[in-house]
Amino acid sequence: MKKKLFDIAKALIFLALGLFLFWLIYRGQDIDRIKSVLKNNVNYNWIWLSLFLGLLSHISRTLRWVILIKPLGKKPGFLNTFFSVMTGYLMNLALPRLGEVSRCGALSKYEKISMPKLLGTVVLERFVDVIMLLLLTLFVFITQFDKMLLFLRNNPEVEDKIVSVLTSPILIGAVIFGIAAVVIFRKKYGHLPAAKKFNDVLSSFGEGFRSFKSMDKKGTFIFHSIFIWLMYFLMSYVSFQSFEFTRDLPILAGMTVFVLGSYGMVAPVQGGIGAWHVMTIEGLALYGVAKSNGVIFAFLVHAAQTSMILVIGLISLWALPFINRHRA
Repeated sequence: MKKKLFDIAKALIFLALGLFLFWLIYRGQDIDRIKSVLKNNVNYNWIWLSLFLGLLSHISRTLRWVILIKPLGKKPGFLNTFFSVMTGYLMNLALPRLGEVSRCGALSKYEKISMPKLLGTVVLERFVDVIMLLLLTLFVFITQFDKMLLFLRNNPEVEDKIVSVLTSPILIGAVIFGIAAVVIFRKKYGHLPAAKKFNDVLSSFGEGFRSFKSMDKKGTFIFHSIFIWLMYFLMSYVSFQSFEFTRDLPILAGMTVFVLGSYGMVAPVQGGIGAWHVMTIEGLALYGVAKSNGVIFAFLVHAAQTSMILVIGLISLWALPFINRHRA
């Protein structure tokens, strides 16, 4: 009961933070102008195309997950895997990072696969995604160095936070303490039933994380890893074509805005609400897009992508028990 109350409180705090950022962005904006632009000056065909590209990325992520799971001796069905992935995205709108656990729980239930093993594969997935984001960040810093310096000068709190996290003695100490605690616990209490159970779970998790070594389609896995992020980028860039004030921006501007927005999406708020808007608006401003226009772009694109997750996620919640209703 206490854990549920804690999870609810945490979700409300993150949601409040996101909504507060959202309020800071849109307070004082000309709502009538925003409505007018959305009604009369947007080519929604490009928004629909961006959503289709987003759907392709989710399908690709599903296929990549199946490849990761196969070395564990299981080959889950595509529909169960896809609906589990989309359920995870939906749960992330409720509480950040809840989606990773939720999708593993859903697939474990309907495909009878070890939950710790699935969690191991998802951690490996996220590790690969982090590498892709860091590579794109490096590319943007090399090709748009002056713009990134301007961004850091305009947002000194971002630079301060990056430095403080990387040099935090608390973070370094916590990592060292965690490793030492696990080693001591396993040596001193390894003979206890609870410790053996913990070791089994840890072993299963490790097996899932190491599944890349034994997969027989490494090239396909790498292809999907690149394709997913290509679709993420195109989702953002084709949306530029919907507005007159972003239509003529170069592709490198699109990459810069996309990378900055990606860091907003990984912020600990539901669906990147508020944080993604801030980073996207600041990114567009680097290329001369007025912030009054940036807020319109950010509002529509984020609303469209979130709506897609809501619709497909809710369908997935209904579809999973329905398509598995005849299973024992």
